[in-house]
Amino acid sequence: MSKKKQAQQEVTEETIQTETVKTEENTTSTEESVKEEIKIELTLEEQLAAEKDKNLRLFAEFENFRRRNAKERMELFSTANKDIMTILLPILDNFERSIKANNYSDEDGPVLIYKQLKAELDKKGLKEIEDPNGKVLDTDFHEAITNIPSPSKKMKGKIIDTIEKGYLLGGKVLRYAKVVVANKD
Repeated sequence: MSKKKQAQQEVTEETIQTETVKTEENTTSTEESVKEEIKIELTLEEQLAAEKDKNLRLFAEFENFRRRNAKERMELFSTANKDIMTILLPILDNFERSIKANNYSDEDGPVLIYKQLKAELDKKGLKEIEDPNGKVLDTDFHEAITNIPSPSKKMKGKIIDTIEKGYLLGGKVLRYAKVVVANKD
């Protein structure tokens, strides 16, 4: 072979090797770009999923806020008159004492005024705790003022007398009934 042909063959082989290297580089760069695109797609999908999750949590939080707010509003309406009712309870007690002390009949003025006031307070949600005499002490509704010796075995641990009536406002205790309890000895 002549030197010319040999030189041409070497150039051709170098060109083939260069093209092979370039092809491999292109293939590698193409694979890398595909991997980057997949990463970008995964990142976008992850971001979308994260945003959906964030949106769902925000919606749930808003629903909880709305329910809590509605519940608080209902409680506020049911106990809005708590302060004024607390002020009126001693007046009711004094009315009752006056009626008992003076033996007023149902047609007398103070009794009529008392009944009217009581009816209006009932409309606003004020309820009297039922008479606890003869029942077991329930600390959810009663406050024991004192203990006295039991008049009979049957009355041990039970309420003997009510000193002050208890009242509920909107189902919650506004004032505990003050009671006297028989000893359990």
